[in-house]
Amino acid sequence: MRTDDTDQRALEIGRYIVEHAATVRATAVVFGVSKSTVWKDQTRLRRQAPALWRAVQQVLQRNKAERHLRGGEATRRKFLFRSALHPPDLQPEKACTADGQPV
Repeated sequence: MRTDDTDQRALEIGRYIVEHAATVRATAVVFGVSKSTVWKDQTRLRRQAPALWRAVQQVLQRNKAERHLRGGEATRRKFLFRSALHPPDLQPEKACTADGQPV
């Protein structure tokens, strides 16, 4: 890929992140590149378009500050999904005496 292409991609990725408040992972999926490439493009953006770079950094810092919330939500959904597949027994076991007779 030529330098002009990478510089153009860096601008497009930067605009996308700002317009959609996207995470690095989501941006990488949309553009079909790796997360590392998205980060490298942001380095290019810093010298190429400083104002856009600052806007991108604000979005990425906000995403970083919120990531623990997204992780907690993902864990909650995972356990809800698991409990839907294997619901707990709704009827409690009946207590028995030592000889096995119900109480």
